[in-house]
Amino acid sequence: MSSSEEGRRLSHLREEISALGIREAEVSVFRRSIRLSGMCGDWATIVRAGKKAAKLGYKGVVNEIELDGFTPPPIRRSAIEDGAIDGERPDVLIIGGGVIGCAIARELRRWDVSVLLCEKESDVAMHASSRNDGMIHPGIASHIGSLRGKMNVEGNLMYTQLCKDLKIPFKRYGNFILYSDHLFGVGGRAVLGARAKAFGIPGGHISRQRMHELEPNITDAALGAFSYPMSGVLSPYKLTVALAENAVENGARVSLDTIVTSMEMEHGRIAAVHTNRGTVYPRLVVNAAGVFSDIIAKMADDQFFTIHPRKGELVILDKKKGKLVQRSMGLVSVKAATSDTKGGGVMRTIDGNVLVGPDAYEEPLREDFSTHADHVDAILEKHLPLIKGFAKSDVITYFAGVRASNYEEEFIVERSEEVDNLVHAAAIQSPGLASAPAIAKRIAEISTAALGEQMDVHKNDRFDPVRKAAPVLKYLSLEEKQKLIEKNPDYGVIICRCEEISKGEIIDCIHSPIPVTSLDGIKRRVRPGMGRCQGGFCSPLVTSIIAQETGLKPEEITKNGDGTEFLYGPTNKGTGQTAADKGAESKPQAKKAPARKPSAKASAGKGGARTAQKSDKKAPAKAGASKKKGGAEA
Repeated sequence: MSSSEEGRRLSHLREEISALGIREAEVSVFRRSIRLSGMCGDWATIVRAGKKAAKLGYKGVVNEIELDGFTPPPIRRSAIEDGAIDGERPDVLIIGGGVIGCAIARELRRWDVSVLLCEKESDVAMHASSRNDGMIHPGIASHIGSLRGKMNVEGNLMYTQLCKDLKIPFKRYGNFILYSDHLFGVGGRAVLGARAKAFGIPGGHISRQRMHELEPNITDAALGAFSYPMSGVLSPYKLTVALAENAVENGARVSLDTIVTSMEMEHGRIAAVHTNRGTVYPRLVVNAAGVFSDIIAKMADDQFFTIHPRKGELVILDKKKGKLVQRSMGLVSVKAATSDTKGGGVMRTIDGNVLVGPDAYEEPLREDFSTHADHVDAILEKHLPLIKGFAKSDVITYFAGVRASNYEEEFIVERSEEVDNLVHAAAIQSPGLASAPAIAKRIAEISTAALGEQMDVHKNDRFDPVRKAAPVLKYLSLEEKQKLIEKNPDYGVIICRCEEISKGEIIDCIHSPIPVTSLDGIKRRVRPGMGRCQGGFCSPLVTSIIAQETGLKPEEITKNGDGTEFLYGPTNKGTGQTAADKGAESKPQAKKAPARKPSAKASAGKGGARTAQKSDKKAPAKAGASKKKGGAEA
């Protein structure tokens, strides 16, 4: 393109976004990306401006248009300041402990390279990786030729073996795309058929009669469906935890409560990465920071994209309605089929509940996990009628998540063009969960090739893909349970009645390769508090077990990390005994293991693989009502 032609196109874009209502609009090109600046009083308009810029075909869009009166809130971070990882010199530093970062850490340990993963939260899987529906999409929603589609289909095929190795439940229940418009039925055969052929996705159109034979409770409004049997479902947070644990078992290191604050650049390379827990000197940096991936890129002087947070809310129904539906499904209109999102629907989870939603809307906040009555009501009004027998009274809770969307609506999986030792796994929105194994494999290939320019890189012959998983009581036979309880009576003490979770399983979480001491951290692993009562009965008992095993005071234990303490002190003056202690004492406890307090650095695997934990105790929570954080997790 000539400079004069480019100038005309940029001038036309400036006129277009000015017409939208962007004041003092400016458009420029930096490196191979397009940059927007100006001011506006409406966030949706700012997003529309970025979408228009993306149509020009540049590498990326950096949208710096300011929202009137809006100051981004500080990024949530731990109050810890120490030197837990100061001076570390890993071959690879991964920034971000979601499913993508943890999958990359595990995949990189197939090679003889040292790996350090930093996560700013107190646990892995605390953002989008625990706030989605757990669906492993078949890939039919992606455009032909897109990286999203390619990674989705490749990743989907990897899940059967991956979940077997990680020892987590996974089922290919299948997916229905329902329609109530004859026009969609005709057009869908052409569009979806072409995608299925291009990506190699099995499935296709089925009649209304066959649809009802397979799913008899589907609404009569559906005229037919497109069926894709490769669609699967799993627990996204259990997957992320399992990936992280297997990475640690194979020698990777995970540093929690660790936020990257800045970088030092030398001659086009990242020389040092500063965190609240010390300065790290990596050979290579992998940016897997989710909704903050553009901020990390900017620290390295390589911002060629902008994340515009896309929020979605989901509703969870009681397990008693799980039998009414087997597959994931949504009623799709022609309009929804051409949008950037899939429109939501209903699906049975791997644990037997039903998820309804999500919706999708743009907002400027990257860590807003609040839920709203109008959104929840709209989700229920739209999707509950899909299945005969669903009712609003079946709702047990709801939650929200934020997706890392860029204006190109495309994954960024590549080595930096500007920074020699930086690799991006960025803008990984849906179907990021389904794509995670394939993305991790590609990032490992890119990373080892880059490292090969600095050092000899060899396969790790000691890599063991099979995770050393703790027993899950509800999946065992009666005979297996009996043998386990005879060996360790803690497995015979049921703490969560709704989900049938034992004391032994909770203790296993506390002393796992990624030690955890928060209520939500344990909930993500073994589900106490995810039943109908939502922790009303078991939370005091879980709190007591955490205190007994770690030596923490009950008032020092958090719901979900720093700032979420929920107890103020003993309720029985003079005894130092809480209601949780009394509840635990009322249960039969045959052989109590001695309490073990996690150290600041818990080792696992060869070469001192470790999980950096908090080296100082939290101060007791202040008096006054505690602040509720976000929505519940599924």
